[in-house]
Amino acid sequence: MGHRLDNVVIEGNGTMNRKMVALVAGMVMMASAAWAGDAMNTSALHPPAGKQMALVVFEDLECPACAKADPLLVQAEKNYGLALVRHDFVIPNHPWSKDAHIMARYFDSLSLQVGEEFRQYIFANQNAIYKTNLREWADRFAKAHHTALPAFYDPTGAFRAKVEADTELGKATGVHQTPTIYVVTNSPKVPYEQVLEQAKLFETIEKVKNQLPPEKAKKK
Repeated sequence: MGHRLDNVVIEGNGTMNRKMVALVAGMVMMASAAWAGDAMNTSALHPPAGKQMALVVFEDLECPACAKADPLLVQAEKNYGLALVRHDFVIPNHPWSKDAHIMARYFDSLSLQVGEEFRQYIFANQNAIYKTNLREWADRFAKAHHTALPAFYDPTGAFRAKVEADTELGKATGVHQTPTIYVVTNSPKVPYEQVLEQAKLFETIEKVKNQLPPEKAKKK
C-alpha cells in the first residue's frame, strides 16, 4: 500500500503537534507542486513548424500494442496529411527494445525516411524478433536499402543518449504506457488531445479538426 501525505492524521494538542501539522502541510504542498509540474510539461505536444496538426506517439519497438497501432498511425498520416512525430519510450523489461531504438536512430542519421521505414519494418516483423536475432533482421533491412549497419553503429553513445532523453521526455509528459498517442495542434483552443483507444484514432482526429479555425490560405 502506498503512502499518502494528504491522509496523515495527527492527534493531540500542543506546539509539537502544530509544528508537525505545518511540516506535513508543507510536504503535501511541495509534493503537489512537483506532481503538477510533471503534469504540465507539454513541450513535446506541438506540431512541427508550419503544420496546424500532427500526431505525436511515444512508442516501444518491442511493444505488441505499438505494432498494432503503427498501421493506423501511418494510414492517418496519409489520409489527413498529418506529420507523424515518433518518440522513443523504452520499456525496461523488454530485452531488445533499446537496441532496436538505437539502430533506428542510426538509420535516421542516414535518412529520416530510412529510419521511418526501419521502425515500420521492426513492427511488422516483431513476432519473429528476439534479442539473439535482432542484428540479423537489422542487417537484412540495411541490405535491402543498399547500405550496411556498422559493427559499432553508436561508437560515441550519441544515439543511445537520444533514446534515453526521449524516454525521459515521455516520463515528464506523463507517459506511463505504450503506445501513448496524442493529436496535437498549433491552436491554444485545443492544443492537444490524447487518443485513449486505438479504435477511436480517426474519430479523435476528426473531433480535434472540427474545433480548429480554418487554415489561412498561403500567399503565392
